Formats: sequence, structure tokens, C-alpha cells
Amino acid sequence: MLTDTFGLSHLWAQSDLLIKLVAFVLVVMSVASWYLIAVRAARQLRARRFDGAVEAFWNAASLDEGLLRLSQGAPGSPFEALARQGAAATEHLRRHTVAETLGGKLDADEFVTRAMRKSIALSTAQLESGLTVLASIGSTAPFVGLFGTVWGIYHALISISTSGAATLDKVAGPVGEALIMTAFGLFVAIPAVLAFNTFTRANRLELSELDAFAHDLHAWFTTGTRLASAPGGDTSARTAGTNAKATGKLGLSNAGAA
Repeated sequence: MLTDTFGLSHLWAQSDLLIKLVAFVLVVMSVASWYLIAVRAARQLRARRFDGAVEAFWNAASLDEGLLRLSQGAPGSPFEALARQGAAATEHLRRHTVAETLGGKLDADEFVTRAMRKSIALSTAQLESGLTVLASIGSTAPFVGLFGTVWGIYHALISISTSGAATLDKVAGPVGEALIMTAFGLFVAIPAVLAFNTFTRANRLELSELDAFAHDLHAWFTTGTRLASAPGGDTSARTAGTNAKATGKLGLSNAGAA
């Protein structure tokens, strides 16, 4: 009997328009966040195949075969887009060795670099799509729920003042509304914050791998060979120095971190 009297349906029936509007806003936030979580999680599952596709690309006998392997192993991935953009830039230079345009006057190294930077910038924008919404929901949902709490308490005080007696049946409903709005706000915010942190870290790792792939591609398109690992015990130091010089020249890491 008590459950029927003080259940959610009873609280909803006696709530005013403002409380219902707050609840509706929280429901919309929750649906949007879980939709983005599902979409981003599905993409992260597909992204696990990217490493194997990159290795298959470098093991290919020709550029065309490598691009085919990328399209099969990682279709629509930033790695495929980067390789195709670099190949298109190289082919453009081969066909237009002399051109009366600003792009044509750039040397081959700079032209390929700009093409690859553009590809990484576009890929970064795609990777970060939806994260701003998750961050906004995670940061604002508790305050929306808190607003419902404050209004519910105010509603409870109004009920007490009009009834003249602070009985349980007069205040339980409004107080219940206040507590439910607080809990609902946290229920919406916590998954959004956790998902935002998880996907941000995953994007950072993927952009780091994309950056390394970009340096190898740039070296291959401009010199005809892939960057080799430094021999000896100071491999990490030499590799770090090489990547630091290339990063300063290409500006690829800056594009990925934006």
C-alpha cells in the first residue's frame, strides 16, 4: 500500500510543470549520452583491426596493393584516409611537375606534408565528434538535477505552509521529487563522464599511432623508404629524437592534439 501511495507514478502525478520539464530534459540528456556511448563504443571495437591493417600495408609489394589492404582491413579509417591523401599528393606532383599555382610552386616535401596534415586534421575532427556533447552532459546534468531538488524542496515548503501541518502525506511527495531529481541527475552524468574520459584516452592513443604512421608515410613518399628503427641500445632515444624533428617539421602532433 505504501509503495502504491508513494511510488514514482504518484510522485509524477502530483509534480508540477517545472518538475516534469526538468525530468524531460534529463531523459533527453540520458538518451543522447547513451546513443553517443553506443556509437563510439562500436567504433572503438572496429578500431582494434587498424594495427593489423597498417602492418599489412607495409608488407605489401606495391603502393596500390597496400592501399587495397588498408581498405579491406580498416575501411574508412584515419589510416586509410592518410595513406590515400599522401598517395594522391604524390601522384599530383608527378603529373604536374610545373604549375603556375601557389601549391605547384611548393617543393615536394612541403606539398606532401600539407596534404597529410589536412588529412589528420579531418580525422581528428571525426574522432572528437560527440565528445563535446558527452562532456556537456556530464558537467550540466548534476546541476539540472540539483535544480529539480531545490524546486522540490520549495514545493514541499509551500505544501506545508498551505496545509498548516507538517504531516508525512503533505511533504513526502515533494521531498521524494527532490531526491529523485538529484539521483536522476547523477544517473545521467556519471556514465557520460566515464565515457568521455574513456573515449578521450582511446582517441589520444589512436592519434599517436596515426602520427607515427604519418611520419613513416612522409619518409616513404619523399625518400622512397620507410623510417628505420635505430640500432643499438639507445633505440628509444634516437627514435624519439627523429620523431621530435619530424614532428616539428610536419606539425602533425599539434594537429592531432587540437
